Amino acid sequence: MPLYHQVATAIEAHIEDGTLRPGAFLENEIALAARLGISRPTARQALQELVDQGRLIRKRGVGTQVAPDRIRRLVELTSLQSDLQRAGRSPSTEVLGWEQVDADAEVAGLLDVPVHTPVVWVHRLRSADGEPLALMANVLRADLAPSAEELSTTGLYDALRLRGIQAKVARQRIGARAATTAESRTLREPAKAALLTMERTAYDESGAVIEFGRHVYRASRYTFDTTLFSH
Repeated sequence: MPLYHQVATAIEAHIEDGTLRPGAFLENEIALAARLGISRPTARQALQELVDQGRLIRKRGVGTQVAPDRIRRLVELTSLQSDLQRAGRSPSTEVLGWEQVDADAEVAGLLDVPVHTPVVWVHRLRSADGEPLALMANVLRADLAPSAEELSTTGLYDALRLRGIQAKVARQRIGARAATTAESRTLREPAKAALLTMERTAYDESGAVIEFGRHVYRASRYTFDTTLFSH
């Protein structure tokens, strides 16, 4: 294992066990190299590895700090609001848009409904402990759609369950891309910061489409966890 990676792994272990708390400052690379008896380039590379992983943040003129805790989300059929609550975080939602329109050919295909069916587009900003975390766009049939007021306090799947609608299975695609200027501003990220992306189509037990969602998450604050099994 390269020496810089050994150093990075040791620092990461201190972050994981709570020795280094979010917001804590680290010594600079000169002090780190002197304390560990390693070269300055090795110390720099170790710190940079953790910056690249989102575990550390470097601020010009301020120093190197431990990044805020990431939200770790299992890839399962749950709402982000429920996941945040289970993780002990305080979720909040700002409904940026709620609009009823007639489905065009693309949306009709996504929801498996006839063209011109009334549908509702919902755009939300989801935050955790007051810090912006994700931008979420969802479309669903108008006769299923919760109100904007309800979605400001309740997760989409919870609101649907109150209407007797239960998501049973979903097709999901996870990816990544750079943030747009507007997304960077809203999510308080640097220009062209990395974002995680998710597209999900949820179905009820009869196989009917409930909703389609297109979400983006701050890669510096959020990660998806998966468990793989061999056969």
